[in-house]
Parts: sequence; structure tokens; C-alpha cells
Amino acid sequence: MDKKIISGAYPELPIVAVGAVVFKDNKVLLIRRAKPPAKGMWSIPGGSVNLGETLQQAAERETLEETNLMIQAIKPVYTFEVIEKDDNNQVRFHYVIIDLVADYISGIPLPGDDADEVRWVSSKEMKNLDINPRTLKVLNSVFRFNMVDDKPT
Repeated sequence: MDKKIISGAYPELPIVAVGAVVFKDNKVLLIRRAKPPAKGMWSIPGGSVNLGETLQQAAERETLEETNLMIQAIKPVYTFEVIEKDDNNQVRFHYVIIDLVADYISGIPLPGDDADEVRWVSSKEMKNLDINPRTLKVLNSVFRFNMVDDKPT
């Protein structure tokens, strides 16, 4: 069987990825991305699912790698795609992303492999950050957590 090698940029197939939506003390866990796509923007932690790994396992692993925090991923709450093309109309990135709600377990936030910064952010603080529009959408549409109200529902 011919195995496809899948990498982040210019993949041969769409890549399945996860995000972890974690709240603590009416704040959401966000990272400032160190790599494309969305480099420099704030988003929920996450990344690619490894072969043989469940969505929950991937969300827990990626969050630990990016934030130094232990979480327990619970269930998928939002799914979307990221398709980014270059100037030659070639697909540079194609991710199918499943966001999972997760519970904070333990740890002190420290940036890891794909994060320049990590922190707990209130909805009021979000006004001053360059938040990824997809992150804003999931926080607002699923959790009613936006720049007006600090308390997720």
C-alpha cells in the first residue's frame, strides 16, 4: 500500500487537527501562534492528530506540548476547515479542525513548541489581542464568550 506523507505546508491530503477549548475562572486558554497558518494570532491550543490517536488524546497532547497544562478533553463542539492557497493558487494548508471542550486539570501556563505566548484571557482582555477570527467564532457561537460577557454558558 502506498503511504502518503502528510506535512503542514503543501500537504497531499487534508490534515485532521484538533483544538482544545479550556476555561478556568471565567477565562479561556489562548496561545499566540509561533508558526503559520495564523502566525502571531491568538487562538485556542491544538494541532494535528497522529495516526492511531483519538481526538481526545490529540487535544490533550497538543495542549500539554503548547501550554504545559494538563487537560481532560471531553467532546467535539465545533468543526471547520482552513484552506489557504499561495500566490500560485496552490494549496499551502488544508486542515479539517475539530474543536473539543476540555477541563483544566493542572499546570502552570508556559509556551511550548508552537506557541510564542500562552495565557488565560478574559473576554474583556480579548479586545486588546489579535484573536484569530475562527477562535472568536467558536467562543461566541458555542460558548457565548465574547468581548462583552466574561462568563461562558
